[in-house]
Amino acid sequence: MHGHGADGDGDGRPPTGRGRGGPLGAGELGREPGERASLVQFSTAFCQPCRATRRILAEVAGLVPGVAHIEIDAERNLDLVRALGIAKTPTVLVLDAAGRVVRRAEGMPRKADVIAALGEAV
Repeated sequence: MHGHGADGDGDGRPPTGRGRGGPLGAGELGREPGERASLVQFSTAFCQPCRATRRILAEVAGLVPGVAHIEIDAERNLDLVRALGIAKTPTVLVLDAAGRVVRRAEGMPRKADVIAALGEAV
């Protein structure tokens, strides 16, 4: 299901513990986000498509200056998974420089789609 749910526009409301909340920063992500944008990947250890997704996102992040690829273990971060409504792995969130979710997709993305989504974020 490529490009499923291009939502996640950061509706301006503070985080409430469920649904989409405010911007994501180092506290939620476990490391500093990218200077211009971040590709946040939720994965699980047994997820085969997560490996290919990791390669695609790392490659794109390497092509675009100021973009970070951040992988989050969904099983170890259940509070964040619930807060963001992550239902399956891989799920990829594209964050802008302020940490707002500008795109989200479930399943393994195509490289061209990732690059296009980054265009909205930077």
